[in-house]
Amino acid sequence: MKKRVLALVMSTAMIASVLTACGGNSDTPDTSNTTADSNTSADSNTSADSNASADNSAAGEQTMDFGSGEIKIWVPDAVTGVTETLCNSFFEAHPEMNGYTVAIEPQGEGDAAGKVITDVEAAPDLYAFAQDQMARLVAAGALTTINGDYATFVQDSNDAGAAAAAKVGNEVYAFPLTSDNGYFLYYDKSVVTDPSSLEQIIADCEAAGKNFYFDTGSWYQTAFFFGAGCELSFDTDEDGNFIGIKNTYASENGLKAFKAIRAMSESKIYMDGSSVGDAVNWAAIVDGTWDSSSAKEILGDNYACAPLPKFTVDGETFQLGGFGGFKLMGVKPQAEAGKLVVCLELAKYLSDTDAQLARFKEVGWGPSNLTAQQDPAVQADEALSALGEQLQYTIPQGQYPGEYWTQADALGESICGGEFKGKTDEELMAALQEFSDKMDALVK
Repeated sequence: MKKRVLALVMSTAMIASVLTACGGNSDTPDTSNTTADSNTSADSNTSADSNASADNSAAGEQTMDFGSGEIKIWVPDAVTGVTETLCNSFFEAHPEMNGYTVAIEPQGEGDAAGKVITDVEAAPDLYAFAQDQMARLVAAGALTTINGDYATFVQDSNDAGAAAAAKVGNEVYAFPLTSDNGYFLYYDKSVVTDPSSLEQIIADCEAAGKNFYFDTGSWYQTAFFFGAGCELSFDTDEDGNFIGIKNTYASENGLKAFKAIRAMSESKIYMDGSSVGDAVNWAAIVDGTWDSSSAKEILGDNYACAPLPKFTVDGETFQLGGFGGFKLMGVKPQAEAGKLVVCLELAKYLSDTDAQLARFKEVGWGPSNLTAQQDPAVQADEALSALGEQLQYTIPQGQYPGEYWTQADALGESICGGEFKGKTDEELMAALQEFSDKMDALVK
């Protein structure tokens, strides 16, 4: 299986030129400038690339057989219906490919990678996944490399964060579906007088006897550390292995972030959480676009959204930052070249402007596609607008080892549990150093 996967990954660059010979419509990428068509490229002097060039030169003289069969797709349950509608539209527009039927199965993007890598050969042909799973999927050989004009489409059609999330090293491995996996502030505007100040939010909630929710677990915790100017990121090689780390948590800025989290958690109205559905008696909560309907229902006319506030510690003010996250669609390597073409074209269609707008209208997913982001309805969405403002203060969530999430969750729990109440700066720094040492050990 691994040998077949490797051969198919290398052959993907020539797929677009094959499409040209198949009577494709105007959506078919132009391949006149792809690397696969050049015999003089310094990076194309392998035997595999030579064969690709030879096949490309003959492509105009033959018609490709796309084959027939079933294409299995995994997407979150909320979008199975709209995905089926989009697939029907795709095959209506591409009758030359309609020898395939589509089987759409519900599968949350957060759990997709774990199931795919268990048995890559039995995995679906197309699947949605969260971008933090990319390294594992690449290392398992579960993603086709996206080359040529497909890669250009990914990089040029999406915002910078989503385009970066689709890559490992210099290679593109997926088609972005959303740019909405981040967090911002929902608040009751009859209670909160200044949503731009964390200290004022807490003071207003205390005065009103209302709760303020902020999850100090791994994903949300970075809002403080990154906002204070710290860095914690991992470098991966082309196979998705962790080979380096940038880590400045054990620093003066890290200490300020630590102290700010501790001060927040010691308020009597502070609650450790991030789900509107689970929150009680609240006037402010840090959450995501997925809970916008619930927030509107609870707050009614007092519903309001804003980017995350600033926080002040030791006389210095910082803007809360954090992660920006994305949903992606991957294509599993295929044994038949014809089916691979169909899968790539279908994945492109499912990630293009109209498809992203369809999902926005159906379930409120925030587009990564630059054209879709300018749609008036998207622009008018308060939650997406707040997230859009917040994303300018975030970093695209790259690849992180599983142990990072475990250790960062434990750090947040210990702070909120009062373990560091009354501790000196030296003791807090020692805890940060211990955490940082554990992170550094993940790449040794």
